[in-house]
Amino acid sequence: MPLREQTALQANFYRVIFGTETPAGKWFDIALIAVISISVGVVMLDSIDHLHVSHGDLFLSLEWGFTLLFTVEYLIRIWCAPNRKAYVFSLYGIIDLLALLPTYLSLLLPQTTPLLIIRLLRILRIFRVLRMLSMLQEANQLAGALRRSARKIFVFFSLMIILTTIFGCLIYVVEGPGNGFDSIPQSIYWAIVTITTVGYGDIVPTTALGKAISSVGMLIGYAVIAVPTGIITAEMTVAQSRRAERERANARNCSTCAAVEVDPVAHFCRMCGTQLPRPGHAPESTAAHPKAQ
Repeated sequence: MPLREQTALQANFYRVIFGTETPAGKWFDIALIAVISISVGVVMLDSIDHLHVSHGDLFLSLEWGFTLLFTVEYLIRIWCAPNRKAYVFSLYGIIDLLALLPTYLSLLLPQTTPLLIIRLLRILRIFRVLRMLSMLQEANQLAGALRRSARKIFVFFSLMIILTTIFGCLIYVVEGPGNGFDSIPQSIYWAIVTITTVGYGDIVPTTALGKAISSVGMLIGYAVIAVPTGIITAEMTVAQSRRAERERANARNCSTCAAVEVDPVAHFCRMCGTQLPRPGHAPESTAAHPKAQ
């Protein structure tokens, strides 16, 4: 989709609201993070009974003030974005919208007010402010491993559902309603709690055969609980190996200080400023970047 032409005013707002390259943009994000933190703190304080009774009206006024402020900010973001659809459906855009909805929903469903804690997700912008984008790249690698493992994990959980259903039916037949296993769904709940080694203890078998079945379930639980972790770890290992191979292919040595640069778009050594050869090429020049002279 082609970018929409911006006016000078929209471009200025865009640089401040969406960017951190300028001092104004950086301070805007810092102020936004501070306001988000305060608004979440108000929600937490309002959940304390005696504070709600004594300061409930103040908390409600503050909450509506924060919500109106964030609503105006959200609308301005849409107004000044070069590609409005891309922003609205981006991760940040969806989080910004979700941060507004609980207050408006509380007019119809008062019990939705605590969902305002979703605003904490907006603090993800601190990664941009502090130049910690590498952490977001690591998060993207983890998300990619989860996507690639989705089918294997789906098969694993399908087998676990079948297994817990079988154990639930067995314990229902063996123990029965007289020992607290009133129905098959209730027995399946017990099987899930047992196989996952959570063990709430609200329902326990009392017969010898029932205890034997529960023992087998616990052992199976210990055997299979690490399977999803192993699947995801294997995918992450493959992804890291591929990344390391790409970095080795792009690696270049500075002819002046011998520092290694793996960023394929870097033109100058980050240590001394010497011009780097292009990836896959021999050094073309040892002239230093003007900043290094």
